[in-house]
Amino acid sequence: MNGNGAPLYAGYGLTKWFGGLRAVHDLSLELFAGQVLALVGDNGAGKSTTLKMLAGSLRPDAGSITLEGEHVRLASPRTARALGIETVYQDLALADTLEVVQNVFSGRELTRYGFLQRVEMTKQTESLLEEFRVKIPSVFAQISSLSGGQRQGCAISRAVSGGSRVLLLDEPTAALGVAERRNVLELIKSLRDAGIGILIISHNLPDVFEVADRITVLRRGERVGTVPAADVDAGDLVAMITGASGNAAPAGDS
Repeated sequence: MNGNGAPLYAGYGLTKWFGGLRAVHDLSLELFAGQVLALVGDNGAGKSTTLKMLAGSLRPDAGSITLEGEHVRLASPRTARALGIETVYQDLALADTLEVVQNVFSGRELTRYGFLQRVEMTKQTESLLEEFRVKIPSVFAQISSLSGGQRQGCAISRAVSGGSRVLLLDEPTAALGVAERRNVLELIKSLRDAGIGILIISHNLPDVFEVADRITVLRRGERVGTVPAADVDAGDLVAMITGASGNAAPAGDS
């Protein structure tokens, strides 16, 4: 596969069965630092299964996963997070009744001599949200009071707050209005520019073209191809997704 240097994170020959159903077959993809790879395909194409294998939520039945060229065995999402691999699913996994700062540091609160370092956590949260231009009323606002786009921004910021190198995003702009979708896309670009390797699943092709450097198309659990986003248009992608003949784009890197 083509990219800038060696891949940061990759899966090779990934296969997953659920009983007698083969959800993903012999799938290989590579994610590079400072790039966005979009994973697209119809419902049932294997996108979510692929993301869950890369996130440590599902164990592949075959194939391997590498991080910076070294084979890794992801026993759980906790193992993945410890390696700097973070995932934000559609449900965001935020605690609605807690403040933004409490959500950002949930499970990894800063303490000293057994006491919470509230001032330091507040400063770090404010700095993080400012760096990635996530606009909220206050870091003390309850998550339940925020808009969908603000929640998404907080969830993504939380995911990268611990120095993550890999970010996996499941439909990050789903159910958002035009303005909020724009804010989330700009956040993804900022994270890409900060050197994070990002994988996104999305059905929204305009959003895919807005942020993706490369696009991998899945159909019936198999990789149709991976192409530079600049080399294809929406019609090419639809042809690859559906298997329509006549105007399908070339398979790209392999």
